[in-house]
Amino acid sequence: MLNKYNPSEIETKHYQNWEQNGYFAADFSKSQSFSIQLPPPNVTGTLHMGHAFNQTIMDGLARYYRMKGYNTCWIPGTDHAGIATQIVVERQLAAQNISRHDLGREQFLEKVWEWKNISGGTITQQMRRVGCSADWAREYFTMDETRAEAVTAVFVKLYNQGLIYRGKRLVNWDPVLGTAVSDLEVENVETDGSMWHIRYPLADNPDEAVVVATTRPETLLGDVAVAVHPEDERYTHLIGKQLILPLTGRTIPVIADEYVEKDFGSGCVKITPAHDFNDYEVGKRHDTQLISVLSLDAKILATAEVFDYHSKVLESFRLPEKYAGLDRFEARKQIVADLDEAGLLVKTEPHKLMTPKGDRTGSVIEPMLTNQWFVAMSATANGGEPDSEFKGMSLAQKAKHATESGQVRFIPENWVNTYNQWMNNIQDWCISRQLWWGHQIPAWYDENGRIYVTHNEEEAQKLSGSVKLTRDEDVLDTWFSSALVPFTTLGWKDGEPETESMKAFIPSNVLVTGYEIIFFWVARMIMMTTHIVGKVPFRDVYIHGIVRDHEGKKMSKSEGNVIDPVDLIDGIDLDNLLIKRTTGLRKPETAPQVRKATEKLFPEGIPAMGTDALRFTMASYASLGRSVNFDFKRAEGYRNFCNKIWNATNFVLMNTEDKDCGYGATATEPRGYSFPDMWIVGRLNQTIEQVTQAYETYRFDLAAESLYSFVWNDYCDWYLELAKVQLQTGCESRQRATRHTLLCVLEVSLRLLHPIMPFITEELWQTIAPMCDAKTADSIMLAPFPIYDSEWIDQTAFDKMNTLQELIGVVRNLRGGMGIAPSVKAPLFVESADNLADYLKYLPMMARLTEATQVATLPENDDAPVAVMNGARLMLKVEVDKAAETARLNKEAEKLQKALDKLNAKLSKPGYTDKAPAHLVEKDKAELAELEEKMAKVKVGLAKLA
Repeated sequence: MLNKYNPSEIETKHYQNWEQNGYFAADFSKSQSFSIQLPPPNVTGTLHMGHAFNQTIMDGLARYYRMKGYNTCWIPGTDHAGIATQIVVERQLAAQNISRHDLGREQFLEKVWEWKNISGGTITQQMRRVGCSADWAREYFTMDETRAEAVTAVFVKLYNQGLIYRGKRLVNWDPVLGTAVSDLEVENVETDGSMWHIRYPLADNPDEAVVVATTRPETLLGDVAVAVHPEDERYTHLIGKQLILPLTGRTIPVIADEYVEKDFGSGCVKITPAHDFNDYEVGKRHDTQLISVLSLDAKILATAEVFDYHSKVLESFRLPEKYAGLDRFEARKQIVADLDEAGLLVKTEPHKLMTPKGDRTGSVIEPMLTNQWFVAMSATANGGEPDSEFKGMSLAQKAKHATESGQVRFIPENWVNTYNQWMNNIQDWCISRQLWWGHQIPAWYDENGRIYVTHNEEEAQKLSGSVKLTRDEDVLDTWFSSALVPFTTLGWKDGEPETESMKAFIPSNVLVTGYEIIFFWVARMIMMTTHIVGKVPFRDVYIHGIVRDHEGKKMSKSEGNVIDPVDLIDGIDLDNLLIKRTTGLRKPETAPQVRKATEKLFPEGIPAMGTDALRFTMASYASLGRSVNFDFKRAEGYRNFCNKIWNATNFVLMNTEDKDCGYGATATEPRGYSFPDMWIVGRLNQTIEQVTQAYETYRFDLAAESLYSFVWNDYCDWYLELAKVQLQTGCESRQRATRHTLLCVLEVSLRLLHPIMPFITEELWQTIAPMCDAKTADSIMLAPFPIYDSEWIDQTAFDKMNTLQELIGVVRNLRGGMGIAPSVKAPLFVESADNLADYLKYLPMMARLTEATQVATLPENDDAPVAVMNGARLMLKVEVDKAAETARLNKEAEKLQKALDKLNAKLSKPGYTDKAPAHLVEKDKAELAELEEKMAKVKVGLAKLA
């Protein structure tokens, strides 16, 4: 017998045993390999529902293929998260009134490493709580010594091949952080702004002007032209003429470009290529200058910095003195005021605009012209590539060929369109960041500014012959090192033969990730791996949806709708939940809002669900490519499913322990299988086939659906109940066959469930497997995954079971129609030309009867309704108190009518169905349909009594 199900008692015990015994490690004695790379979470991070979702899928795959006998390797690691980590440590220092500049680079990095060694392993410990069977012996950190050497080697290699260069280009710039940032670190936020309409007078006739509308008037100081559409008849006569740039005294030309939309605004667009990405491309087409008017801290420069598109420095000029040193937004106010005073401001209109903001700082991102390092996307290497079909292609061509040739496929396949759209418009990749934490770029400069890119300073000294060299202070974009993980985690060294791990695990089988990093990580891994190794990094890219709350809203701390997976596993009371959610908010002023939302969503806190229930919930949501609306109630339902499995096992143990179950050397061979025995074994094999196909096609939702239906409905609700009849009334041979079937089906079901529900299956399997000679390994995770066997599909058993289920359903409907209470048993009489003895013995227990008797003719009873099924006539012989039953049904009808009136009034209320959340309206409509169905049944019952 088992104790009460308590997830916390079994989870830590089994995980420690698995890890300590090395069960997660790759096994190179196996002929087939399965590998998967964990998308490395930020070292600053903690587990969130998105992690729990994709890690359930990854771990489910790893456990499945491990049980299938594959050399399975799930490679874990964490990303050094350059910006996020530097911010964390800088905030800690700020609390002590210390800045990183007070410490200097070397001491600051020591502080970062101290933080990493103490706090940087939080998320990997949480992964263990979710049951991740990663090969922890292979765990990497993108800043560890091995990765640092590999990153440097790849950088030097690409530089020597002409694929990395340094140049002045437009990038996203965070003025607070003082660094370039990637698009992924920029959030476009809708804000209330203004649109200013400004006159640009003609130089040869100042009384005539074009009107330009802008949301950023401070950038006009860097304007190089005003563009119009070449077919816009209003302005064709002005193309080539000079305009007076307001407030500056400079003149700029009118140019024609199809970028301009004739019908939008005035049809005139100011072109500021040093401060706008679209303008940059327009300026490039017309070979304009690039005039930078902002400093790196977003203040107006005293002297403009001027360049051409080849980074050549051109003659600079002074900007209006009154704006020099002003912050960009202060300058905006002053410039608008000056335009108004000069009579050049036509009008100001309110305007909604999408403002780019840094996701870490909340500061407005500035397109900024800065010196950066880039990876060329369209150039080809000048030698040094491995021999492969990818040789001689540019990085972009390699990434496209990988998908076009079918070597890499996206699941769902529509995501390849998103991938191709980006690849067709790809720009060179800015890989430098102006931070201290990260892989410092291996480039040194001599006194004349010449660059030496080498593996270390000693090599640079030899190459340059210079005594004094200065190292580039920038570090590499975090995505650069993570793009290399498919091979840097497997022992790759430049110029050395493939390692055993590289041969086995490149390409890996699948990458499980979200769509938002298709460009930033997926594409770049394909580029780097095909270029450096000559093979694709993975075969399949499974793109999963985003986990949202039950209403489909994005989970955020400010909304109070975030669910911490560990809270769901362990449970947390409301007081502690409130403390947790209102502590450390980016905007402390939102604490009351968060508190209110939390109290509404979780008035009693979050009860403990256990890891298995959480994982099964996530698996049930894993349909291809859809976003996930997480319903707390579903998790509760799967916690009940865990209890159901536990209790079913207890029932099996109660009826099989210390009994002859047909197993073991001294056991009697089980004979006399009933059709329910054959049916449940057949259904088990059907489920094996369905679940196997689901796992291999990444349809974890279908696997969960099949498993739940079989275990809960077929095995627990049907077979266990039928088994009770066989154990109580059958002969010894029939009882032995039943015990044999109970154990066999349960043991195989546990192995089927294990990839999704690892802990409860391990705990129960350790008890059940020895009883049925199935303990072929020390752990269920090393036991073989069940194999479908069509010989166990007995159609006769299926047909007979269908008949029995239909028969039981008819009897239950008879009881319901007559209003017979569950506690009341009644005799059943069946009139049929067929012999129904095989079925009737199950009916008393399954349908709460005193007996079920087959008769030649039904007894006479005017009050007892008769049901007909396949020619058989069934009658429950029970005396009905018509008056009492009529009173009961009338009372039920009155209650239902009140509920119907209330719901109809709600739905007919003006505007409700249009304004209320769609999921609430649908819920009300479903409830209405259910009430109407119940009312119809009550009316039928009353009609019969009348």
